[in-house]
Amino acid sequence: MSAHPAAVIFDMDGLLFDSELLYHNAIMAAAKELGHSFTTEDFLKLVGRPWPINRAALQEHIGPDGDVEAFRTAWTRHYQGMRHFLALKTGVVELLDRLDALNVPRAICTSSSREEVEHNLALHGLVHRFHVVIAAGDYARGKPAPDPFLRAAELLGVAPEECLALEDSHHGVRSAAAAGMRTVMVPDMLPATDEIRLLCHLVVADLHEVRRMLG
Repeated sequence: MSAHPAAVIFDMDGLLFDSELLYHNAIMAAAKELGHSFTTEDFLKLVGRPWPINRAALQEHIGPDGDVEAFRTAWTRHYQGMRHFLALKTGVVELLDRLDALNVPRAICTSSSREEVEHNLALHGLVHRFHVVIAAGDYARGKPAPDPFLRAAELLGVAPEECLALEDSHHGVRSAAAAGMRTVMVPDMLPATDEIRLLCHLVVADLHEVRRMLG
């Protein structure tokens, strides 16, 4: 990277926190409890998308007579029982320290709720490490539309093309790229495909690599 970005915009689940694995384990437990067939492949189709889209996908999966809200409630309950195990992804603190040293502002841009963001940040003492939080309900269209990232750039007061966006999901990469941002993928449960690589500035193994990019 030839120059430092004017701002860095982080996805949350699977990028800052190892939460996608917990969401996976929780939905598998909920499906078993309610008698629905569900696989890891089914879960991966949901990663990085807002709830309204996933609600429709789940309804289709369990059938028109299935109670998708009961499924969501069970999924949430199982996740709530697991989230005290939530771990930080490798390199988060070191990257934030480097951005502090460079005086680079940053935002979180997620499909999760603001309550979930606040819980996760508080759990790891990161509440004051981000200048802006964009969560579910803060934009008209969720990922893969560019709206969440454009809103983050707007609130940071930075042009989208001057932002570095960090994502782990395909829908997140599509969203950030559509917003015109330099996009780096740090794969979590989803590997980078040929299509996704074309949308990315880089694909890296972890956030330590992002920190080294910044010099």
